[in-house]
Amino acid sequence: MKRILAIALAACLVAVSCSKPAEKPAEKAKEPPLVAMTTDANGLGDGSFNDGVWAGLQKAEADGLAKAKVLESHAMTDYVPNLSGLAEDGAKLVFGVGFLMVEQIQEAAKAHPETFYAGIDHTYFMDSIPANLIGVSYKEQEAGYLAGIVAGQMTKEFAKNSPKLNDKNVIGAVLGMDIPPVERYLAGYIAGAKSVNPGVDVRYIVAGSFGDRAKGKEATIALIDQGADIVLQIAGLTGMGVIDAARERGIFAIGADVDQNAAAPEFVLTSALKGTTSSAYVTIKELAAGTLKGGVNRVFGLAEGSIDLAPFHQHDAIVPQSVKDAVAKAKAGIVDGSVKVPSALADLGIKK
Repeated sequence: MKRILAIALAACLVAVSCSKPAEKPAEKAKEPPLVAMTTDANGLGDGSFNDGVWAGLQKAEADGLAKAKVLESHAMTDYVPNLSGLAEDGAKLVFGVGFLMVEQIQEAAKAHPETFYAGIDHTYFMDSIPANLIGVSYKEQEAGYLAGIVAGQMTKEFAKNSPKLNDKNVIGAVLGMDIPPVERYLAGYIAGAKSVNPGVDVRYIVAGSFGDRAKGKEATIALIDQGADIVLQIAGLTGMGVIDAARERGIFAIGADVDQNAAAPEFVLTSALKGTTSSAYVTIKELAAGTLKGGVNRVFGLAEGSIDLAPFHQHDAIVPQSVKDAVAKAKAGIVDGSVKVPSALADLGIKK
C-alpha cells in the first residue's frame, strides 16, 4: 500500500511539474539606433549650426532615443566619404550639416538606400529627391526679422541707454556667403529693422567664407567705421570675428543660429535662433518611433518652435519694454499670418 501511494505521489508531482509553464529567458533590452552626423569643414566648436545639430544628437542619446556619433570634415572632399562611411558603420540616420553639402548628401543617399539621410539647410526638387532623404530647412527670415526689430529700434531711440550705441542710425550685417539661407536671414533683418525705423541705414558685407574668423572681424570693423553700432553675424565661424570686433571696438553684436551670449557676454546683445537642435531631435524621435519618412522637405519656423530670439541676458535692463513689446507683437503676427516676412532681397526691391 505504501509503495502504491509513493508511486501515485511521484506521478502527481511529475504532472504538476510538467503543467508549470517554462520560464522565458529575460528579453534583451533593445539597443537604440545609431544616429550620426558629419559636420561641414568648420567642424565642431563653430559656435553655430554644427554645434547646434550635435546638441540635438546628444539630447537624443541622453533621452535613450539613439546612440550618437559624429565625424568632423576638414575639407569639402571629406563630405562623401564621411556620409557614406557612417552608413557603412551601421547608422540608421545620418545628418549632413550645411548648404554646401547639398549635392554630396544626395550622392550618399542614393548609394545607401537603407539609411535615412537628413540635409540641414537643404531643400530639394521634389521630382529628384531620393526616398530616404529628408531636406531640413528653416524660415531664417523670421529670426532675422526679430533681430532687425531689436537693432532698428535700439539704434534709433535708445543710444542713451548704452555707450555702445551712437546717433548715426546705422546697423550692419556680415554674411558668410551669398546663399539662400543667409539671404533669408538678411531679408528678414532689413524688413524688421525698417518696420520700426523706416529711415535706418542697413549695410552688409559678404565675407566670402564661413570659416575665416579674421575676415569676419575685418568686415565688422569696416561697418563700424561706416557708423554701425549693432552688427548681426550670419557667417558661421567667420561670424565669431564679428563678435571679436564688437568686443574690440565697443559695439553690440547679434549672434545667429544658437545663443552666442557666452562668446562675449558684455557685447552680444541677443541672438537670432535657428532651431537646428530641436529639428535634429524631432527627426531622431520620429526615427525611434518608426514614423520617419524620407523623400520630403521639412521647413521649421517660429510656429514649429524652431525660430526665436535669444534672451537679452545681462542687457535686459537696458532694453526698453517698448522693444520687447515690438518683438512679442511681431512673433504673434508671424504665427497668425498677419505679418508677412520677406525671404529674399528682391521682395524688398533690393538688387544684389
